[in-house]
Amino acid sequence: MPHPQGLITLLTDFGDRDSFVASMKGVILTIHPNARIVDLSHQIMPHQIEEAGYVLHSCYRSFPDGTIHVAVVDPGVGSARRPLLVATSRCYFIAPDNGLLTRVLRGERQVEIRQIEQAAYRLQSEGATFDGRDLFAPAAAWLASGRSFASFGRLVDDPVELQLDEPVWRDREFVGRVVSVDRFGNLISNITAKHLDDVRAVTQRKAPRIRIAEHSIEGLVACYSEGRSNHPCALMNSHGWLELFIRESSAARAFNVRVGEPVRIT
Repeated sequence: MPHPQGLITLLTDFGDRDSFVASMKGVILTIHPNARIVDLSHQIMPHQIEEAGYVLHSCYRSFPDGTIHVAVVDPGVGSARRPLLVATSRCYFIAPDNGLLTRVLRGERQVEIRQIEQAAYRLQSEGATFDGRDLFAPAAAWLASGRSFASFGRLVDDPVELQLDEPVWRDREFVGRVVSVDRFGNLISNITAKHLDDVRAVTQRKAPRIRIAEHSIEGLVACYSEGRSNHPCALMNSHGWLELFIRESSAARAFNVRVGEPVRIT
């Protein structure tokens, strides 16, 4: 189990208009003034648990050992859903037990999970609508300040996991879907490089033909600059996922699509 280094990341769907994120940071710094806080993103689409999981999974390995990742996209705030503290061989995660950590849990070999139950590690509040401030932020700060992992609560062996749809063959098409839309309007799918290799082996076509909505894309380019303006293109991004884009424009707006839209390879 890694030693917490005082580095805490925050990932939420809170945006930056209100006081939510600032309140979380204030609580962390009050408990642990020497904490370092990094914002992963606060622009996750509201309540989009799977999108938050994709973003977290895409970047957490870039951080040093001992980092504490706090992820709060929590439609069930105030309900009986459990707050979780997860330790892996390199880092920690704090999140609601709603499937947000599915990709992390499936990708890590060494995992220990505890329910955050210790009342001394949370703030008392008259309401139950802001566990980001009252529960998850103080838990991260207390962990970073040296409180033992075991002291947070009982072990958990049945975390909630999302049913992540894997791409499948359907009527002679290989069908995946959009799992995230970035701020440029690029569409990130759940189709990997290995999936494309499998499709090539079946179709005997080196260049895949990709369809989304009513648009068709022939083959892949290597980078964004190889794309043509006002023309849909595709590439493998640096995280290993098939991404659809329009050079210097928004593919999401041009195609009028969102997370969940099918991506077909014919």
